[in-house]
Amino acid sequence: MNNSVLEKIKILKEAAKKTGTVGMPMGLRLFLFLMVLVLTIILGVIAILFISGTFTAGLSESKRIVENELLYASQGISKQYGYLSVHTIDLAEELSRSLEKTAKQLGISLSNLQDHPEELDELVAREFDRILFCLQKSQSSGAFFILNATINPALEKAKYSRAGLYIRNMEPNILSSSTPNYIVRRGSPTISRSHELSLDTQWSMEFDISDAPYYYRPIEAAESNKQLKLSRLYYWTPALKLPDTSEEVMLCSAPLIDSHGNVFGVCGLEVSAMLFKLSNMPNNRFYTRLFYTLSPIEEDVIKLDQSMFAGCYSARILSRGQTLSISENKNSFYVYTEKNQRRFLGIHKPVMLYPGGSAFADEQWVVAVMVPEEDIVTSVTRLNLLLIGSLMLLFVVGVMASFVLSRWFLKPINDGLAMIKSTELNAASKTKVPEIDGLIEYLALHNQELYEKARQENISSNILDEFLENTKKLSPAERSVFDLYREGRTAKEISEILSLSINTIKTHTKRIYTKLNINSREELLLYDSLLKEIGKKIE
Repeated sequence: MNNSVLEKIKILKEAAKKTGTVGMPMGLRLFLFLMVLVLTIILGVIAILFISGTFTAGLSESKRIVENELLYASQGISKQYGYLSVHTIDLAEELSRSLEKTAKQLGISLSNLQDHPEELDELVAREFDRILFCLQKSQSSGAFFILNATINPALEKAKYSRAGLYIRNMEPNILSSSTPNYIVRRGSPTISRSHELSLDTQWSMEFDISDAPYYYRPIEAAESNKQLKLSRLYYWTPALKLPDTSEEVMLCSAPLIDSHGNVFGVCGLEVSAMLFKLSNMPNNRFYTRLFYTLSPIEEDVIKLDQSMFAGCYSARILSRGQTLSISENKNSFYVYTEKNQRRFLGIHKPVMLYPGGSAFADEQWVVAVMVPEEDIVTSVTRLNLLLIGSLMLLFVVGVMASFVLSRWFLKPINDGLAMIKSTELNAASKTKVPEIDGLIEYLALHNQELYEKARQENISSNILDEFLENTKKLSPAERSVFDLYREGRTAKEISEILSLSINTIKTHTKRIYTKLNINSREELLLYDSLLKEIGKKIE
């Protein structure tokens, strides 16, 4: 046989040996490439989210909510307490003039009230309308005045007992009630009967001033700072409980001063815990346990036991401690920690209860907006989990899209390769992939040239005889596969026809090649075609 033909057959055998399952399939390569692309995009998105602060957006949004609440609370509380302070000063001026006028009519001196205990009931009773009108006008929860005298100086505790009048509004919804429920907490029963008002269940005839900063401090300030105007002498108490009462209140009191500069008592208005809560409800529904406090502060310690609360019903229960130590978290909130290590996150700002130059201007107060730490942590965690879940969903969609796209992209290529493996390359349909269609045309032409040249150069009949003899060595199963190959079938088609797995067909094919001393399907078809041309049949 001609050496050039033998050389080509040798090349075909070597190419067949190199062809197989060695290396990574093209489909897997494309899928992995698309997966790398998807992962790169997702990692890029995550990097952008980190740089832009999206993963801490929940914390930023929480801070924005709390800042808005603080602005709303501080404005409302400043306005409310400023309004009540003005009314307290006005009441003190009017009441001082009225009491001095009444005392003059009764022939007594305000500086010596204790010498005229029998006149105190009349002195107090005449101011009922003024106190009630001030209570209504100021929309506070109570109004009072206390004189520096007692009706019965012979009593055991007369030293700490003072005559006066205290009227309260007991209607729960103080701000909108058209028929408020007024009662007398301190004062003569005669006053309540004559005005058809009930006595408080915690009523007492006189005020107990044994522990009464609302009484002592304005009087002391007025006596020691006679140059100060009345507008600089009023005093706000921290939240406290009056003797023999259960509700917490804050009292704004101002001294009563006659025209000679003598201090003879105090008067003022009350802010009950209920009024504070109704007047300063949080304007937010995102954090159900958010609450406000109006608190005295000293050296970064909030005095919680002297604070007023507004917010969730359990605000006072949530904060059982007496103080909160403040530490600053520069990235977000202040951290407020109780002695039992219960922590709140929030923000606070100073609130001015007194004007500059006031006797009590050095007392510091803050409005604070707080949320239990676990509520904010839960909120931020929930948002981040939603974000991470979205990224995971994006990843899964990317995997599925990569799988579908890789199959869609490779389908015409696989179809083209199947056509290449068939015998009738000239009759193969177009795959619409120029590279594959060009390869099919090239191989068809190449095979035709190979057949023609083999015939022209008269391949040795010894090789064909050897091939023919070797076919007798095939087992029945191998012969079935061999016959189907001769018909131009592919391995996949043979697998379907014989109902065998593709791996079984590949095993039979390998054994056929070994027994026939060939290396490819093309070589098998070539020998079969040449045998037919010389008139020899494979039995």
